[in-house]
This record gives sequence, structure tokens and C-alpha cells, in this order.
Amino acid sequence: MATKTGKSRRSGVLAKMAGVTAGLALLTVGTVTQAQASPSAGYIGDGYANNTHGVWCVQHLLNDIAVDFGYNRPLAEDGIWGPNTRAWVEWYQRSVLFLDHVTVDGIVGKETGGNLLLGGDQYYGGTNYCYSYVPSKF
Repeated sequence: MATKTGKSRRSGVLAKMAGVTAGLALLTVGTVTQAQASPSAGYIGDGYANNTHGVWCVQHLLNDIAVDFGYNRPLAEDGIWGPNTRAWVEWYQRSVLFLDHVTVDGIVGKETGGNLLLGGDQYYGGTNYCYSYVPSKF
């Protein structure tokens, strides 16, 4: 009998410890902040203070989209803004977006950036890593 009571107490203590651990885990998850929304990310392109991460994201997402159109990853993913990256942003604005209100200017603003985030590699795009660095309306 004493053995069963000892096991019962141990089980009760273990159950309480598990409950406390689970509760702490939920509290911790609740305090983790989300990445800043990309409406605060700066524009990317000629004349802007281009963030290396943002440029890399644009290059990576454009490469992913270009592959879908039969191109073989045309951009170096080096985080450096230059004429080749600008030309591929213009290609994207002209050939992929098909939106009347988007000016083909080679600038990654909220419309172009948001569409890149949605259309490119979702491991980095969407609301993942690149979301903090690429401007977007959402």
C-alpha cells in the first residue's frame, strides 16, 4: 500500500510540474514579439539608403520568380544594389505584375515589394525573414 501511495504522490508532483512547465511555455510564447511589419521598411532602389538585407531579399525573391518564368536565377544574391538588380526589378514590374498603377521605375516600393513577398520563395518571403526588410502594403 505504501508503494502505491508513493507512486501516486510522485505522479501528482510530476503532473503539477508538467502543468507549470506548460504554463510557463505559453507565457513565454505570448511575450515573444513579432517582426516589425514591412510597411516600415524603406524603399529599395537608386537614390535610397538600401539595406543589404533588403537588397538580398529582392534579389532572392526575383531569382525565385524568374525561375518560374524559365530563367536560370539571373541575379547574384550579394545584397548590393546595382544596374542588374534594377533591370530585373523593372522586368518584374513590366512583365509579371501587369498592374496599371505600378510605374516601371526599378524601385521596390510597397506595391512591388508586397507582390515580391507574395510571389517569391515563401521560406524567406510572405511574412517570414524578408518581411522586415522589403516594403509592403500588408
